[in-house]
Amino acid sequence: MINNLIRGIASFIILVLLQVWVLNNIYLFRIASPLLYVYFILKLPLGISRCYIIFFSFLIGLVIDMFSNTPGMHAAACTFIGFLREPVLRFCVNRDLESLSTPSYSLFGLGGFFRYALILIAVHHILLYVLEAATFVSPLLLTVRVIVGIALTLFLVCTVELFEHKR
Repeated sequence: MINNLIRGIASFIILVLLQVWVLNNIYLFRIASPLLYVYFILKLPLGISRCYIIFFSFLIGLVIDMFSNTPGMHAAACTFIGFLREPVLRFCVNRDLESLSTPSYSLFGLGGFFRYALILIAVHHILLYVLEAATFVSPLLLTVRVIVGIALTLFLVCTVELFEHKR
């Protein structure tokens, strides 16, 4: 139990620092940047209270907002995917899961984890970029930004998960 807590705190800090210092400075074609901090929400253990999931999702979004100078946009998007996480898990995985295990390739299978990550990352990015745009001035640009952001983040999440799985 203590190991899981320490591992969770360490991953929170590492993902926030990586996002703030490195990934926020990467803009592919000046359109989108990868948002790897979402991986923290995806990897929260199964069986913990939905209130805790929403709280930790809000917390990581708030911390990213503070460092990125985005007033509440990341917090709102993260809180929403924290709220949707449980129903998405039930949709993507058709079997009962062990309590306090962590979502992974080995637990869900490659397809199950990919669907789970894709749905939550897509919802997060759509909400974040719509909030950021505030108006639909250029729906084509907004659509391109969302698609590129989802692709970048999903690629990074799956790559990190693959390395985590091999470990």
